[in-house]
Amino acid sequence: MNRLIAIGEKISAYLPQVVSKPDIGELFFYKNTPDFTESFRHSHFRDEAILVKGARIFSFERIVQLLELKAHQTVLEINLSAIAHNLKIYQQLIRPHTRIMAMVKAFAYGSGGAEIAGILQYHKADYLAVAYTDEGVELRKAGIRLPVMVMNPDETSFELLTSYRLEPELYSLDLLQAFDQYLRQEGIQQYPIHIEIETGMNRLGIPAGDMDKLANILLSTSSFSLQTVFSHLAASEEAANDEFTAKQFALFQQAADELQQKTGYRFLRHIANSAAAVRHPELQLDMIRLGIGLYGVDSSRSGQLNLQTVATLKSSIAQLKKVASGESVSYNRKGMMDHDALIATIRLGYADGYPRRLGNGAGKVLIKGQEARVIGTVCMDMFMVDVSGIPGVKEGDEVIIFGPELPVESLAAAAGTIPYEIMTGISQRVRRVYFQE
Repeated sequence: MNRLIAIGEKISAYLPQVVSKPDIGELFFYKNTPDFTESFRHSHFRDEAILVKGARIFSFERIVQLLELKAHQTVLEINLSAIAHNLKIYQQLIRPHTRIMAMVKAFAYGSGGAEIAGILQYHKADYLAVAYTDEGVELRKAGIRLPVMVMNPDETSFELLTSYRLEPELYSLDLLQAFDQYLRQEGIQQYPIHIEIETGMNRLGIPAGDMDKLANILLSTSSFSLQTVFSHLAASEEAANDEFTAKQFALFQQAADELQQKTGYRFLRHIANSAAAVRHPELQLDMIRLGIGLYGVDSSRSGQLNLQTVATLKSSIAQLKKVASGESVSYNRKGMMDHDALIATIRLGYADGYPRRLGNGAGKVLIKGQEARVIGTVCMDMFMVDVSGIPGVKEGDEVIIFGPELPVESLAAAAGTIPYEIMTGISQRVRRVYFQE
C-alpha cells in the first residue's frame, strides 16, 4: 500500500501504535468524514486503486462519489436485473422444450460481454454465441462455463477454439474439412460443432443444395459431434417479408431433414431470432437465438412484451455559455442562433459513439427531465444543446443520452440507423457501471 487514510477518532488513535510506516507509505488521519471531504483535493488521487472500507455510519459513499466524480463524467449504466427480467419474458414466451441461445457478441451489444454472460449463466440460458474466437476466450477467462458458439471462426483460431472448448460454426465445406484435418492432427474426436445452412440471407452458410456433400464429409470422419444446424432469417421483423421468411423456413427444414436422413445424426435446429420468436412462434423449433430483445429492444414491435431497458447512457454538463442571436455554435457555423440562448456543452462526442448525424437539431437529450436539442455539429469529444427553456440548469447537471425515459430506438431513428449500431458503437472509453436491483 502506498497510503492509508483513517477516518474516525478511535481508529486514528489506535493505528499509529500497530502500523509500521515503512510498510504502508503515507498515513493520514481525520476525525470524521466531513473533515476529510473538506480537505479533499482531486489532484491528490490519480491512476490508483483505492479500497474504501468502513461502517455505514461513517457515510463513506460520499467519499466514493468524490473519488469518481471528476474521473468519470460519462457512464453507461447496465441494469443486470433488467437482463434477467427480459430473459424470463422470453423463457415464458417460448414452448417448454425450446432452448435459448443468448447473443453476447460485440461486447454484448456494447454492454460488456463477461458481465452479461455471467448473469445469463446464473439465470440458466442454454447457450451463448459470439462472433469471433477472442470474444469466447474472454468469456472462458471470466469463468463462463456455458457452451459458447463462435459464429465467424477462421483457420488461424482453431488452436484457441479447442484450447478453450469453444464450439465453431462451420459455414462452408472448405472450413469444415480444414477443421477436420486440424482435429485429426491433434488426435481430437467428437468435437462439438455447428452447421449454418444458407437459405436467403446470403452472408454465411452452406448452400441448402449441398446437403449430400455435407453428409458425406460428416460420415467420413469421427472428428465431429454435430450439436446444432441453423440458418439466419433476413427480415423476420417485417410483415411485408413474411412470405420470404416462410420460404426460408421451408428451405431450412427441407435441408435439415435431408441431412438428418443421410447421416442419422440427431441435432438441435434453430432459425428464430428475437423478432421471429414473437411474430412466428412456429419457428421456435429446438432453440431460439436472443439478441437485441435481451437488451430491452422489442424488434418485433409487437407491443406484447414487457421488456425493461438495460442500458442508460449518462453524461454531464461541462460548461454553460450565453450565446446571442446571430452567433454560431460548433464547427462550420452550422448552428446559427436565431434567439439569445443558454448553451450547454456535454461531455460526449462521436469518438464515444454519439453519431455526428444527430447534430443540428436532429438529436435530443434529457436534462432535469426536459428535452434539449443538439445545436451545431457534434464534435469528437463533446456536443452542445440549447437549454434556454430549462429552469435551474447548472454546470455538472446529469444528462441522459438514452435510457428508460429516452429510448435508444428514438435516438437511432433520429440518426437514421438501428438500435444495434448505437449500442455497439458506445466507445470502450465510456465506463460501464453494473448494478442489480
